[in-house]
Amino acid sequence: MSLPNCPKCNSEYVYQDQELLICPECGHDWNPNEVEVDEDALFIKDANGTQLQDGDKVTLAKDLKVKGSSQVLKIGTKATIKRLVDGDHDLDCKVDGAGDMMLKSQFVKKA
Repeated sequence: MSLPNCPKCNSEYVYQDQELLICPECGHDWNPNEVEVDEDALFIKDANGTQLQDGDKVTLAKDLKVKGSSQVLKIGTKATIKRLVDGDHDLDCKVDGAGDMMLKSQFVKKA
């Protein structure tokens, strides 16, 4: 019977103790029958408190000035989230009519 590698350190020296699998190298133990929850996943919410994910379509909740130019993004402008990032501007988006841009999640609403 072959056991899966450790999900934390990818060690092959995993052993079974009743229902749990244990890694002796990093000390991680887990139940292989339970669904693994990614603890490192980003939970980013929009202005209304709805959770956002990669690929979601959003609209701007207020007019935003674009830093470094005279352009203003108007309320209701549509954007597509390419990825969620950790930081001050936590959405990497493609904004209609403006191109790729980083936005703060507090200024968007899920469409």
